[in-house]
Amino acid sequence: MAVDLVIESGALSAEHVLNVLARLNAEPAPESVQTTLQLKEAPLANTGRYDSLRSGTEVTAKAVEVSHAS
Repeated sequence: MAVDLVIESGALSAEHVLNVLARLNAEPAPESVQTTLQLKEAPLANTGRYDSLRSGTEVTAKAVEVSHAS
């Protein structure tokens, strides 16, 4: 069955066969849970914080436009 699915997809490789086998043998995903919980504050992307964690000091980066056209 897995080989038939791989052949139908047109992506013939051992990795694809193993992937299809794993998906066929995987446990079914659990059902969704209904909840009344709501976010009080929306998450924000703060890439500056991640930069400061990497370097150990606060990093303030200015956006610099770079032209890649020749």
